[in-house]
Amino acid sequence: MSKSIMEFVAAAKQAVPAISPAEATAMMGRDDVLVVDVRDLPELADGGKIKGAIQVSRGMLDFRADETIPYHNPAFSKDKTIILYCASGGRSALGGKALMDLGYTKVRNLGAFKDWVAAGGAVEK
Repeated sequence: MSKSIMEFVAAAKQAVPAISPAEATAMMGRDDVLVVDVRDLPELADGGKIKGAIQVSRGMLDFRADETIPYHNPAFSKDKTIILYCASGGRSALGGKALMDLGYTKVRNLGAFKDWVAAGGAVEK
């Protein structure tokens, strides 16, 4: 039987630990933490991104994180805690699950960018 995308998102949200804006703020700025915005570029143009985050669209995340291929982004390391977010938390959960499947063990889902903004988190345009 096939599954809906929302069933995949729900399973990913169960697998990837959530992190609050306050917890993320306390960790940010450390060399062993990478914050990743998995939204598409037009979304960033509308409202900016978390200060210090890198942008890697959900569609390219697996390729940027896999150190065995030429598309790898050296900012990704399995030694780091990877904090992901998107517009509502679904793509970041799916991305976090994909990273875990690639062998990343310290992955967190910050969820929705709007929740970060509402909590007073720093944003850069």
